[in-house]
Amino acid sequence: MSDTEKFVLIADAGDIARAAELRRVKMLATLVLAGCVVVLVIAKMMERVHPGFGFLAAFAEAATIGGLADWYAVVALFRRPLGLPIPHTAIIQQNQHRIAEKLGEFIEVHFLSPAPVDAKLREVDFASFISDWLTDAKKSSDLARFVLRLLPEALTAAETSGLKSYFTRRIVTQLQSVDLAPLAAGTLRGFIAEGRHKGMLDDLLQAIHDSLNKPETLALLREKIRNELPTLLKLYRADKFLLKRIAASATSFFEEVHADPKHPFRDEIDRILLTLPDKLANDKAYADRIDGLKRDLLARPELAALTRDIWANVKAFIDRNASGESNVLQYHLTNVFVEAGTQLRADSEMRDEINKGIVAVLRSFIADQKSGVSRFISDQVKSWDMKQLINLIEINIGKDLQYIRFNGALIGGLAGLALHTAEVVLKTL
Repeated sequence: MSDTEKFVLIADAGDIARAAELRRVKMLATLVLAGCVVVLVIAKMMERVHPGFGFLAAFAEAATIGGLADWYAVVALFRRPLGLPIPHTAIIQQNQHRIAEKLGEFIEVHFLSPAPVDAKLREVDFASFISDWLTDAKKSSDLARFVLRLLPEALTAAETSGLKSYFTRRIVTQLQSVDLAPLAAGTLRGFIAEGRHKGMLDDLLQAIHDSLNKPETLALLREKIRNELPTLLKLYRADKFLLKRIAASATSFFEEVHADPKHPFRDEIDRILLTLPDKLANDKAYADRIDGLKRDLLARPELAALTRDIWANVKAFIDRNASGESNVLQYHLTNVFVEAGTQLRADSEMRDEINKGIVAVLRSFIADQKSGVSRFISDQVKSWDMKQLINLIEINIGKDLQYIRFNGALIGGLAGLALHTAEVVLKTL
């Protein structure tokens, strides 16, 4: 297989071009070396004709030696010169494992050490990237679509794996552990402090007033009164008279309370309500009643059925949106993502906090994994095909190495010329 064919196996178009350039430079360096040999031979033959050819011969001789020495050095770096088993040649091939270990160690110590990693991570504005990404409506829409595609599978996995039952039990357990009495006391205390109970009392009185004056309500009350009256009073239709009096008195009372913000009935309601938060917070009997009510409610089979219905409806809704039958959820998710990106862009403090959090996570992750990265790099280098690797290295840096041969020939020739000149001068003294 030719060198060009070897390069094609491992190189892209750019490497193929560099391989061609390397062959050209190699050929030129070889021609220079051959030229030095030819000049040496001619100069040696012509040295008898004129002493000046001695200087040329000295230059050509030293240039030939320098060129040969540097050719040997360049070749020995990659392979054995002329295929001979000369010690300390094919250096890269012979030291593959050591190079792999040192490369992995070098990257771990100098590239993945805490200081440079932290400095590099702090240069990256992760939060701005996230905000820019989210504020792009198309990208947020793609993200929403991706999330929707995952949701049905996630819900199915939750059902089949028992996660649904686990979370349901956890939620019920958490609800059972909540002490409702202090919570109810605090809520009621705030409700009263804001005066919202007064409006609720007005609404309640109005509702009772309206209900009491409905024909069907009056008919039920009259029937109840009639059943309780003696037979004699029924003959005189006392039930009708009593119903009218009761309805009139109740209506009059409700209207008085509704019209008078300082009515004694309101004061009595306020007194009762103001004592209730303290009783809820301090009276164990009240706390036990509320706790019993909570347990009874959580134990009701209707609650479990309601939970199953809610889950089924949510799952059906998500399935419809994931299949494209409905775009409601995708639309809202897209808006949520875009709005989140917009708010993040406007909030510099939040961006700083996000960046600090990401840097801390990545720094810890890299610190934990850097030895693994070092081993991975080392193992990869050890497993490389060294012939292909050497070909790849050579076509990328081989051209510069070939110029060493030119420099060796030139420097060697100049050194030889200087030494010959010094010899001639010494002889003339």
